[in-house]
Amino acid sequence: MTSAEQTAERVHAALANLAAGDGPAPRDGTLTLEVSRGSLHAVLERLKEQAGFETITMVTCVDHLGGRRSEPRFEVVHQLLSIEHRDRVRVKTRVASDDASVPTCTDLWPGASFMEREAYDMFGVTFEGHPNLARLLMPEEYGHHPLRKDFPHQGIEPDRLYKEWDRERRARAAREQAGGSVR
Repeated sequence: MTSAEQTAERVHAALANLAAGDGPAPRDGTLTLEVSRGSLHAVLERLKEQAGFETITMVTCVDHLGGRRSEPRFEVVHQLLSIEHRDRVRVKTRVASDDASVPTCTDLWPGASFMEREAYDMFGVTFEGHPNLARLLMPEEYGHHPLRKDFPHQGIEPDRLYKEWDRERRARAAREQAGGSVR
């Protein structure tokens, strides 16, 4: 039995009675599962606890806007690693643009926190139950998600926005300083 067959057997045994279908075989040969949003957390939990995938290496999104399968628009991708078995598994979950959210996996892998925050910041997909889902790379007031395919590449004036944010930051700091010196 090949290594890939052993991985598939171990994964499918761990996921018995859960809705998880094999996705198309990717070019890199990594076993890929397609799961619904409702079963995502249970699938990830079983992969960790029963199939030995103790490490999460990636949480990201793909925006399929304008593609042949444009709805559900977003695909949330989790990639897990088993150091003991020396293999990986990829889990994909499609979510619609009008309800782009999936459950968090930070209770299983605390290190996924920043990966989920980055996916939220760049794509606007929310992770339900995340302990601190805040923007990671862009300012909180920024009204866009830069890795979405509908990101407006023209019409955003970064210098104007940064100057406005800096002006607000300085005004807030001055108010705090003035309030602190009144005591």
